[in-house]
Amino acid sequence: MKLLGKTGLLIGLLICFSSSLHAQQVNEFTLQNCIDYALKNNEDIRVSEMEKKRADGTVGETRAQGLPQINASATLTNNYKVPTSFIPAIFFDPNAGEGEFAPVQFGTQYTGNAGITLDQMIFDGSYFVGLEAARTFRELSTKDHIRTQIDVIANVTKAYYTVLVNQEQLSFVEKNFQRLDTLLNETDIMYQNGFAEKIDVNRIRIQYNNSKIQRKKLQDFQDISLKLLKFQMGMSANESLSVTGNLDDVELSLNELEVVDFDYKQRIEYSQLETNQALARLDMKNNKVQYLPTIDFFAQIGKNAGTTTSSDLFKFGDNWFGNGAFGATIKLPIFDGLRKSYGIQKSKIQIAQIDLQKQRLKNSIDVEIYQARTNLNNNLVNLETQKENLTLAEEVYRVSKIKYQEGVGSNLEVIDAEIAYKSAETDYYNAVYDALISKVDLDKAYGRLFEQN
Repeated sequence: MKLLGKTGLLIGLLICFSSSLHAQQVNEFTLQNCIDYALKNNEDIRVSEMEKKRADGTVGETRAQGLPQINASATLTNNYKVPTSFIPAIFFDPNAGEGEFAPVQFGTQYTGNAGITLDQMIFDGSYFVGLEAARTFRELSTKDHIRTQIDVIANVTKAYYTVLVNQEQLSFVEKNFQRLDTLLNETDIMYQNGFAEKIDVNRIRIQYNNSKIQRKKLQDFQDISLKLLKFQMGMSANESLSVTGNLDDVELSLNELEVVDFDYKQRIEYSQLETNQALARLDMKNNKVQYLPTIDFFAQIGKNAGTTTSSDLFKFGDNWFGNGAFGATIKLPIFDGLRKSYGIQKSKIQIAQIDLQKQRLKNSIDVEIYQARTNLNNNLVNLETQKENLTLAEEVYRVSKIKYQEGVGSNLEVIDAEIAYKSAETDYYNAVYDALISKVDLDKAYGRLFEQN
């Protein structure tokens, strides 16, 4: 018996320890925690980070073209049939007739060549423009990365607010459910004692059952919302996550609508267009510099050998003879069929197109800001109204219940008040959610999301 007692105690301790470990594994995240986690783990951000590294590789690749290019080579050849040449026979026989040729084989069966070559670009206008374009491309990839971060921050923030609103609404629904449970028990006791009718109990039971279904639906929706938040964060669906925070901590006021100093460059989309335009200008510049000559330096040093046997070829000594050369190559373009001229025209058109795109984007941003400000203003007004309605509905329900319990009110009046109270509660949390989403949209429209984080 003592052994069983000790074993039971040990098992109990292990269960408690295991439960404690499990509880410690639950990730409790604030909004900032969710954003920080997403900026490190979201798949879209990780892909854009790889694009940044790829752009760095492009810059290095372009830069390498202007550095010395050194190559070594070696060739071993078995001329199993030495080519035959024909020379005038008179060189070998003075008595040979005119027009007669003698077949002669020059060379050996085995030949070898080994050497090192050096090529160095001295001047090439396209190289310097290309190097500048590579750096600009890297800048564009950085801006693409920032845009991805902004989108992720917006998505994570909205998903977080969804979970937070559902969490508080679920707490509210739970209180409503407990309140109905209490009211149902009290009414049932009154019925048992002859102070209420069976229909009064049934009416409350209907609301009780409906409240139970609503609670289950909201619990399921909360699970889905958490999974969506984890997806936006780049967190595994199997990991435990709970959000911390309070809706009262979120600043939702008309101060959000105050006019701010706004520059279109604060929007990453506009900055991206400017970088694309800079690339188009560099493309035009590249076509222009191709009219200039190019100068390259080269140098070569090596040895060659020829033997009648393959074994002699590998006897490195006097049978290998040195050779070497150096010089410069100058290329001056004369006519290319107007290829460069057409390329310049294309670049000019592209630059003009981006000017139009920038103007269109400005107009689009103006509309977006106006719409976001209008939505937030309307949603804040609606939020205040729904908050007041919720307070009034709660008071109506409280008074109706007191009147019913004191015998001066009807059960139907309590049911109607309870239905109105639940409806006001749903409208209130919908208004809270709409206001929060509108705030995120306005911050994004002003280009403030990335600055804040």
